Amino acid sequence: MRARIPATIIFPVLSYLAMAPLWAGEADVDSAKARCSQRVCTISATVRHDDTGWDHYANHWRVLTPAGEEIARRVLHHPHEKEQPFTRSLGEVRIPPGIDHVLIEAHDSVHDYGGQRFTLQLPD
Repeated sequence: MRARIPATIIFPVLSYLAMAPLWAGEADVDSAKARCSQRVCTISATVRHDDTGWDHYANHWRVLTPAGEEIARRVLHHPHEKEQPFTRSLGEVRIPPGIDHVLIEAHDSVHDYGGQRFTLQLPD
């Protein structure tokens, strides 16, 4: 005789499994650094996100002007489940004239943007 699992157990378990990717939260930028020469920079950003695998991971970060215009993007090609936080660099970032700082924000495959941004003061 087969044992039957009551619906009162099955539905909460299925709901739990369906919601699991959302628990990783949004991707945050903990810190960033810039090395620049003549307004062309290499920017390193440290991103924190509870990657759960290919279904929910931080998949890129971007550099924005203070007005919110994207000027560069660093694609992250795989989850970093066992490396948190992690730091990745992006070279050849061309900074428009008159800008003394940029914003760095991360994106994840479930929540899009919305985590903690980092304001990076650029070297003179």
